Amino acid sequence: MTYYDKLCFLKKEKKKQIAILIDPDKFIEDNIRELISYFDKTSIFCFFVGGSLVSKNNIDAIVIFLKKYSSIPVILFPGSFSHISAHADGILFLSLISGRNPEHLIGQHVLAAPLLKSTALEIIPTGYMIIDCGSPTTVSYISNTEPIPYNKPEIASCTALAGEYLGLKLIYLDGGSGADKPVSNEMIRAVSQKISLPVVIGGGIRSGEDADRVFSSGADLIVVGNALESNPAVLQDIIIASKTYSNIS
Repeated sequence: MTYYDKLCFLKKEKKKQIAILIDPDKFIEDNIRELISYFDKTSIFCFFVGGSLVSKNNIDAIVIFLKKYSSIPVILFPGSFSHISAHADGILFLSLISGRNPEHLIGQHVLAAPLLKSTALEIIPTGYMIIDCGSPTTVSYISNTEPIPYNKPEIASCTALAGEYLGLKLIYLDGGSGADKPVSNEMIRAVSQKISLPVVIGGGIRSGEDADRVFSSGADLIVVGNALESNPAVLQDIIIASKTYSNIS
């Protein structure tokens, strides 16, 4: 079973999932090593490795480190065609469908395609949508695109549906690193009710209460990154939220 098939199966079974985002520019081996033994004992679906701006040439090293010390799958979350490691398990082949910049709709993909062809990575075509969650984000600046307004769930749901009709397999709504708040309940609900694909939500999830609201609105998988850097213990609260909604759904 591919990782994507597994996620679809878990969605069908109404089992909520968590991914841990590793920012290569903030990666510190000792800090991650302390957390990995805990991660392996929890219901973490995968690591996402990458970001919009990666200034260090260390993605290969990070993936190798994670594969050495953890059994959790490692899936790339690339900001450009150069953010590829053949040592990972898979890659989100991100198309920035919330924007109108052809570089991030198809341009980077053309450059990445021949590189990916030579790997065994599982490629997951993903509709990536930037949502305005209160603060300007690196991804908006780097991609030169405007985010979808926070209070426009109808735009998000129609964009996600267009992505599904285009053949994308995953829809990822992201408030961005350092977002003031998570994507709104109304937007998550509108998107999850409009499409049949798994829905991933990232950005601004800093507590069990945040995770609770996001899961209850229809997210299938949430992505946590910055919150763990400042407060690793918050993961336990987020895991409780995932298990709560997995049990009652």
